[in-house]
This record gives sequence, structure tokens and C-alpha cells, in this order.
Amino acid sequence: MRLVAVICRRELLAYFSTPIAFVFLLVFPLLAAAFAFYLGGFYERGIADLQPFFQFHPWIYLFLVPALSMRLWAEERHSGTLELLLTLPITYWQAVLGKFLAAWLFLGMALLLTIPMWLTVNYLGVADNGRIFSSYLGSWLLAGSMLAIGSCMSALSRNQIVAFIFTLLACFSLMLTSLPMILNLFRGWLSQFWVDAVSRLSLISHFGGFQRGVIDWLEVLFFVLMIGFWLFASVQVLNNRRTR
Repeated sequence: MRLVAVICRRELLAYFSTPIAFVFLLVFPLLAAAFAFYLGGFYERGIADLQPFFQFHPWIYLFLVPALSMRLWAEERHSGTLELLLTLPITYWQAVLGKFLAAWLFLGMALLLTIPMWLTVNYLGVADNGRIFSSYLGSWLLAGSMLAIGSCMSALSRNQIVAFIFTLLACFSLMLTSLPMILNLFRGWLSQFWVDAVSRLSLISHFGGFQRGVIDWLEVLFFVLMIGFWLFASVQVLNNRRTR
């Protein structure tokens, strides 16, 4: 874990050496607040909660997370620094985990910058802070899952734009798997068991439990397994690329 921490620190500092970090840390809070006020009717609802704020997080992440994750490995492969990185005494797992944790912590920083929304809703009324806390936790886990998907897609391509598109499509697909129009595509040739399994892959459905103020450990486990699966896939992709 010491080497993972070293890689994480190196990557986290690299974000702040470019304008990317400052643009992202500015854009995310502004978009989240704008959507809550203008599309979610934050004031007009007259309710002291952040439901209009969190309901748009998946859709904001759908574009911002691929933009963040597309450089994780695609840039390394394109510039040829991937081979240099892997000549160090580290394993693929350490490299993948270190890069992922740095990006996930960076997303956490962006999420923390929205704390004024939490303070505002407490100023305006009596808020359910437990529900708000669980929504923040769910949002961070959701971001981590989408980031892990982006890590795998970035490892698949040398081109950052291609990695962005692949990540967007993969995340969008996993967000919509619980919709009837999607499930109907599977009902004709899969049993109900597998149709239900596809439905349970929906990222938005699992995030919804956190928005209701329920920290269900099965929901937490879902996101942890989702992150672990895609990070494992990233390691396998990088390993296969190297052995070719």
C-alpha cells in the first residue's frame, strides 16, 4: 500500500499542475447548483432537502467523469510513458489502484466544494442531515463506479477521445438498465431471472436508495464490487497489451 500511496500522491499532484483540476473543480459545483436551482426548482419546492441537487448528479457525472478518466491510461500509452511507469518496482494492481484512488479523491474534493448547498438548506429550514449525508456517500460511490469504468475504457485505447466516448456509452448503458424499454429487449430471449439481473445493474437505481436516506450495505457492496470488477478488467487489459 505504500507504493499505491506514492502513485496516488504523484497523480493527485499532477492534476493540479494543469488547468484541468481548476476547471473541473469550478465546473462541477456550478453545474450541480445550476441544475438544482433552475431545473430542480430548489427554492420553488419549499422543502428543506437536497433532493433536486442530488438527482442530477448521475447526469453531470456522465460527462465529467469520462472527461477526467480518459487520460488515466490513454495518455500514458500515447506518450509512451506507460512502459516507463511499469519499469518501476510496482505491479499492475498498484498502478491501477493508485491512479484510480487519486482520481476518486479528486472527485471527492469537487463534491466537498458543494457543501455550501448543505449549509444553505440548513439555514432555510430543518433539514434531514442523515439523508443528506447518505446522498453524498452514494454520490461519491456512484462517481467511483463510473471512474472505474473509465479506467478500463482508457486502458483499451490510445486515443483519449475514443476513451471518452466508450466510457460515456458504457456508463449511460448501465444507468438505463432498469428502464422497461431496455428490459423489453431482453425479455424475448432471456429468462426472468436474467432480466431481473440486468435490471439490478442500474447505477441510478442503487443510487436512489442513498437519496432516500438509507445506507444499505448491500447497496454499498454493489458499488464496491462494481469498482473492483472494472479495476480488475483494467489490470487484465494492461497486462494483455504488454504481453503482445
